[in-house]
Amino acid sequence: MAVTDSSIDAEEMARVRRLLADAPLQRAPMWPAVAAAAFAAISALSLAAAMVVAPPVVVEHPLEQPR
Repeated sequence: MAVTDSSIDAEEMARVRRLLADAPLQRAPMWPAVAAAAFAAISALSLAAAMVVAPPVVVEHPLEQPR
């Protein structure tokens, strides 16, 4: 298949390239992602610390007699 046999219109492709070249580059703000990552890290560390510091749960059956 030759390059000229393409179903894509060359004039429309040139128009699209011109439109994309003239479009200003918009960058997404970075602070929301950094804030979410920091919140997740702080939450994970605080929950891990709570699991280490918390005393073990001792469950005694109410009908069981102490020995």
